[in-house]
Amino acid sequence: MGHTSGIGVLDKAVLLLRQAALGPATLTDLVQRTRLPKATAHRIAAALEFHGLLDRDEAGAWVSGPLLAELASDAEPDLVSRAGPVLEQLCRDTGESAQLFQRDADVRVCVAVADRASGLRDTVPLGARLPLTAGSAAHVLLAWSTGDRADRAVLEGAAFSAKTLAEVRRLGYAHSSAEREAGVGSISAPVHDSDGTVIAAVSVSGPVGRLGRRPETGLVRSVLEAAGSLTG
Repeated sequence: MGHTSGIGVLDKAVLLLRQAALGPATLTDLVQRTRLPKATAHRIAAALEFHGLLDRDEAGAWVSGPLLAELASDAEPDLVSRAGPVLEQLCRDTGESAQLFQRDADVRVCVAVADRASGLRDTVPLGARLPLTAGSAAHVLLAWSTGDRADRAVLEGAAFSAKTLAEVRRLGYAHSSAEREAGVGSISAPVHDSDGTVIAAVSVSGPVGRLGRRPETGLVRSVLEAAGSLTG
C-alpha cells in the first residue's frame, strides 16, 4: 500500500475509498485492486457505507458516498440537498443522467447525481473528481472564473480555448461532444449564488448519438431551468 499512517484500518479504508472513486467497484474488484482479504474489504466497505462515505449503485457495486460530496462542497449548506430533486426531475425530463459539479482547485467534483435508470448512459460517480480540462461543466466553471494564473494554467492543457469560454458566457450555457470521453456528450449551465457568483454547474450527459453534436433546444432549456431553480 506504499506509505502508511501507522493506523492500519484507516489506511485500508482510504485505499477502498480511492478505488470506489475511480468508478463502481464490486467486492471482487476491491479485493483484486487492493489485495486485502475478502472479509476485511467487505467489513470496512460496509462500515464506510454506514457512515455515508461509500454507497451502492443499482447493480450493488460500491461508489463514492454522499458524505464525501458534502465534505467536498464549498456551496451554501443546502445546495446539495436542494439539487437532489432538481436533478431527478432533469433526468426524467431529458432521459439522460444529470449531475451537479463544483470546482475544487484544478478539478471539478460531482457533488450530486441522478442517473438514467436503464439503457446506455453516462454514469459519473458521486464524489468523482474530474479534470477541468474537458467537458461542458469545466467550460462553465472556468467561463465565469477570475481568469487568474491558475485558470490560465488549466487552459494550457485544456481541450478547449479561451474563445470557447467567451462563447459560453455569450450563450449562457456550454456544450461538449466527445471531449471528456469518446462517444459522450454533455450540456451544462451555471448556478449562481445570491451575489451572482457562479458556484456550480448543472449538467446532463449521455451518448453523443442521443445528445447530438449540436445541442437540441429542448435539452438546453431543461438544463438552464434546472440551473436557474438552484440559483440564489
